[in-house]
Amino acid sequence: MKGYRGLLAALAVVVALVVVPAAAQAAPIASVYGGAVKCRVLPLKGNIRLCGGNPIESENKSFALTWDGKTKIDVNVILPPESTEGAYPLIGDFHGWGGSKQGLATFEPEPGKGLTFEQEDPRIQHWAEEGYAVFSMSDRGWGLSCGKFDPAKATTVCEKGFNHLMDDRYEVRDAQYLMSVLAAEGVVNPTKIGVTGASYGGGLSLALGSLRNRVMNEKGELEPWESPAHQAMEIAAAAPQWPWSDIAYSLAPNGRNLDYVTNSPYKGPSGKLPIGVWKASWSEGLNTVGEAISYEKTDPRVVIPSWLLRFKAGDPYTDAGVEEIVKELSTYHSSFGINHSVEPAPSLIQSGWNDDLFPVDEALRYYQRTRAQYPGDPISLYLADIGHSRSQNKKADVAAFNARLEAWFAHYLKGEGATPSSSVEALTTSCPAIPSVGEVPSEGPFKASDWAGLQPGEINLKTTGSATITHGTTTEEGTPTVSSATFDPIVGTGEPCVALPEEEVANEHAVEYSTGPIPAGGVTLMGSPTIVAEVESPSPNSEIAARLFDVSPEGYDRLIARGVYRPDGGVQQMVFQLHPQAYHVPAGDEIELELLPSDFPYMRFSNLQANVTVSNLELRLPVNETPGSLGGLVQTPAPKVVPAGYTLAKEFETQPSGGGNSGGGNSGGGSKSNPAPAPVKVGVGSLAGKLTANGSAIFVPMSCNEEGACSGLTSFSVKQQGKKNRTAIANGNYAIPAGKTMTVRMPLTKTGRKIVKEMTSGKHPKKNLNGQLVIEDTGRAKKQTSNRAVQLPRGK
Repeated sequence: MKGYRGLLAALAVVVALVVVPAAAQAAPIASVYGGAVKCRVLPLKGNIRLCGGNPIESENKSFALTWDGKTKIDVNVILPPESTEGAYPLIGDFHGWGGSKQGLATFEPEPGKGLTFEQEDPRIQHWAEEGYAVFSMSDRGWGLSCGKFDPAKATTVCEKGFNHLMDDRYEVRDAQYLMSVLAAEGVVNPTKIGVTGASYGGGLSLALGSLRNRVMNEKGELEPWESPAHQAMEIAAAAPQWPWSDIAYSLAPNGRNLDYVTNSPYKGPSGKLPIGVWKASWSEGLNTVGEAISYEKTDPRVVIPSWLLRFKAGDPYTDAGVEEIVKELSTYHSSFGINHSVEPAPSLIQSGWNDDLFPVDEALRYYQRTRAQYPGDPISLYLADIGHSRSQNKKADVAAFNARLEAWFAHYLKGEGATPSSSVEALTTSCPAIPSVGEVPSEGPFKASDWAGLQPGEINLKTTGSATITHGTTTEEGTPTVSSATFDPIVGTGEPCVALPEEEVANEHAVEYSTGPIPAGGVTLMGSPTIVAEVESPSPNSEIAARLFDVSPEGYDRLIARGVYRPDGGVQQMVFQLHPQAYHVPAGDEIELELLPSDFPYMRFSNLQANVTVSNLELRLPVNETPGSLGGLVQTPAPKVVPAGYTLAKEFETQPSGGGNSGGGNSGGGSKSNPAPAPVKVGVGSLAGKLTANGSAIFVPMSCNEEGACSGLTSFSVKQQGKKNRTAIANGNYAIPAGKTMTVRMPLTKTGRKIVKEMTSGKHPKKNLNGQLVIEDTGRAKKQTSNRAVQLPRGK
């Protein structure tokens, strides 16, 4: 990476920004941003004009100062041919995580190294030819907007140019300001602005549409969005691709998001739902990119590496620090957290069935609230096998979306065509017959006026009795199985059609449920697989990982949906939805649900996992077939289970509410037939005897009082000669039923095993190992620390 600095060391950064008052421009546009960014005609590209471009060329400066007057931003402005002059309708086109400004070509300072200073978007040429101006920028902390390899990184124009993780007060405001300057200069129409972008750019464009005609200042306050010439600015249309609506939920989901309610914030309407399970492999991958080419310095409020380390350490996530991280992310980095007293811009949201980073849930959360609050505000969904890994991103599916985007922008920015109505359009995830891998055309499009309209029928699998999801040691759960590694979006194959033999998917800790063979004709899953069950979890820090498979008659399993749920401690009713999917299950195949204690490395394993008992499970599979199909297998959808405090979306009101409680938050409500459960009681765990050890672990007897289940962490450390700090040699976790006693096993670290081996071997083996025991019990406000002797095994 040091080579990037050497390659660009000769680049002189000159930034000047003088705002020109709004005025009709008789002469062709020669520059933008007060002359700082020159424009030139491109004869080989239909005479469209590029203002900016390749910043390595000394005559083509592409930098402007943003709203704070201190930070340089690398920009591109692409204009139509000179036959007509502004004010053009404008399309803002924004890049993804690790990317840089969008343009007419890709510029890599060192080809093949993964770093770009400009990325080609083939749509830009077409947009400019169609009469749109196009704006793009490298977000703060990326590319030549003060990224790690920007030669100006150490200068004053990069003093605040660090990565704020798509903050409404910084990156989003940067885009608003720089587009408003183009309006002030008479280049673009201030109220005919469309925005789009994928992933990180999807999050930015969804936030811009949510703010619409407002900006958020550094204090988090909303103000009217005006250009430097005091023109009222407004987003006329948004087309986010693969966006998040709540980045905290997307990175650490708790499984409580429901696609049929209008109010599904991360912590629930009561604000008491638990923090979820960290997406380990995706978060590590994103951080690796950030550390490699972006952040060296961060805002004290946005300390990305520290956040990563905290979530990487795992649960319990009950400390104030984690709560502050979640609050920050949901409030200032997520469109769902933006004050929604103003209706959003008309939005066409693209989302992907097999996107394990920002799944369709993220679009549905925003969609349902918007439809409920502003039923006349157009909002549409385009759902397909498109997005982050494990998506196929078939060319035909991408082209179909781009056609919808063209019509959306043409109407809202240019007044062309009929007004689009709110709708949902879906293409399926289509794969070859199991176990083959390859590309086959997607089925569809399936169209409806709303989300519920895609799923008129349901396959309902009801079970009785109980089953237990057991758990292994932390070491076992932190070691990927063949299937969890294969199906992981980062370390696995990265595609959705792979299938494994059943014996490679089987897990001794899992419980499984199957529909049996699907009848002739097959069935098309279309929506969120929903689990309704009673669960008992002694620990409030356990997790339930769910995977839904298409199982072929030959015994191969293909993953078609997944999700994770964080239960409360004790007994509760669970309503839990896996990520939505559209997938045709052929006749003869079975649909199988697998519940596991962990789906590592995709989701982090729990430090405090306990055995979880699942009773009377009901699996509801929404399908595109109508009730009565497949010989009666397809039924009318069962009434929705609506937890206390949530509101059923109108499109599902034809089905009476199922009442009940999701077991999340104990927020009151309920009814005589479905009373709200009593608050979960937490017991207090205590040491109940002497510590012993063998060659692989230390054993700690623990008791739990009668008040409720106990859970917590234990660790044992020793003082080693020549070392200043104590060395932890064993760690463990426990979950003990109320009134019970059990022995907690703390596996020894490599250093611990070595110490025990040395002390128990030779002619004079030691009987005891002196050290410090720490017990962090969820029922106590403070951790307990005591000096203890561990009885060692007799040497051989």
